[in-house]
Amino acid sequence: MAVNKLALIRYKTIDDCLRNRFRKWTLEDIIEKVSETLYELEGITSGVSKRTIQADIQLMRSDKLGYNAPIVVKDKRFYAYEDPAFSITKAPINNADVDKMKEIVGVLKQFNAFNYFDEMSDMIARLENNLNKSTKQSGNHIQLESNKLVKGLDCIPPLYQAVLNKRSLLIEYKSFKAQQAQQGIYYPYLLKEYRNRWFLICKKKKRAGILNLALDRIIEFQELPNEEFVAYKGVDFDRYYEDLIGVSKSERDRAQKVILEFTNDHAPYVVTKPLHHSQVVLNKNEKTTTFRIDVVLNYELEREILGFGECVKVLAPRILIAKIKRRLAQTYQRYEIEKMQTLK
Repeated sequence: MAVNKLALIRYKTIDDCLRNRFRKWTLEDIIEKVSETLYELEGITSGVSKRTIQADIQLMRSDKLGYNAPIVVKDKRFYAYEDPAFSITKAPINNADVDKMKEIVGVLKQFNAFNYFDEMSDMIARLENNLNKSTKQSGNHIQLESNKLVKGLDCIPPLYQAVLNKRSLLIEYKSFKAQQAQQGIYYPYLLKEYRNRWFLICKKKKRAGILNLALDRIIEFQELPNEEFVAYKGVDFDRYYEDLIGVSKSERDRAQKVILEFTNDHAPYVVTKPLHHSQVVLNKNEKTTTFRIDVVLNYELEREILGFGECVKVLAPRILIAKIKRRLAQTYQRYEIEKMQTLK
């Protein structure tokens, strides 16, 4: 059963409503939300009828689209998913949609030769590979880096819309160090990925500075249409993250000249896959190659350096040398403690 664009927008909006546990949804609330979304995305001012939404809900409950959505009515008034973890976005796509996506991928492949599509090459390859798997035409032809255990990826589409449309958010968030989750009002500015983990770059209401919230630590969120959005002035985020490995940075941080000496058996890997776009070779001799990168000193940089093990030595700056030495000493100490315990 082929589904048109407006119907998909309606289904997705209803799904977003029913997944939002911050509030209870009457049929009138859902109709209002769908009408707002259709206006924002398609410029439709006529809204949507009660009959259309009722039909959409019945269709989502059925097997016609493969959703089988467990939509229930509580207290004879409020619509919700019986299973709080359910989402139609997790349902398999049907054959008609697969065929349409194949056509789209075919068009994208033709445009891939143009310069402005350079960054889409891996995405197009992923799409084509996944479509082939979904139709069971073949197995994997490409094994791309992924982590199916990563949480929060389903938050990306609604968060992207909040960033795009400059919408304030009520977010329930629990950091790794926190004992309990906390709610707060945030102004979202950017979605950023680092090593298969996604972060929302934002500002918290009544708190100075930019924050990054890991999507896998977001418990729940919702848009706040009555809360005025506060833009972050004076920051060009493309330039703001130019001097960074990872996502951790404050506005006071400035790039420093980081000098790294690699053994020559490992240097070619660093040449072919630079640590940062600022990377240059400073010196090469019979045993080592010395590189320079201009980056902010942060936790992600330290992890990157430590990942090379004995193949790298930090030559500058001194503060980074001290940090790496301290962490290596702590690692060595842990092994020594385990060794002593084993001997006992």
